[in-house]
Amino acid sequence: MSLSTDKQIVVINGHPSKTSFNAALTEAYVSYLVKSNVQVDLIEVGLLHFDPNLKHGYEKRMELEPDLKEAWKKIQLADHLVWIFPVWWGGLPAITKGFIDRVFLPSTAFSYVENSHHIQGHLFNKTARIITTLDQPGWFYKWYYGEPSTRQLKKTTLAFCGIKKIKTAYIGSVRGSSELKREKWLRLMEKYAKQDATV
Repeated sequence: MSLSTDKQIVVINGHPSKTSFNAALTEAYVSYLVKSNVQVDLIEVGLLHFDPNLKHGYEKRMELEPDLKEAWKKIQLADHLVWIFPVWWGGLPAITKGFIDRVFLPSTAFSYVENSHHIQGHLFNKTARIITTLDQPGWFYKWYYGEPSTRQLKKTTLAFCGIKKIKTAYIGSVRGSSELKREKWLRLMEKYAKQDATV
């Protein structure tokens, strides 16, 4: 089966473990696109070799490690970004936050407008989807806690850098879920992959 699309999709798995359910979700999404002859690249943040600590803040630029240079190149060439990660303490895993701190930098991901408080995002020609796993129902995380991790990534990272069209999906509660439920979520990833490739 072929979806006949020239869209370039980059999937970013933000879970540090290769044996996590996030890894299985990522594999289901990517495998569908590969079988459908869609261009897809995978960034597994937990397997990259880099220092996640922006140790000098923005006072002094850290040289990007080869893995980060390659990851940023993929992000720049992408038409659509898919972020898959678990919600830990209401936020992103530390390694994923460190990845963002290191690669989404001034003058590359965005620029400050001279003599102004405004910024110019450099990723304006892209779309994105955020998929997070939870140990609670998605609606509870959204309405009771205010969805801090997805709000941060969506509003103050991706939209800040110019990506305006962003979809969000919640997978949960994963803890204590049955095999049948997990299979349903894996099939849902194929549905998302098909949507992202054809929209």
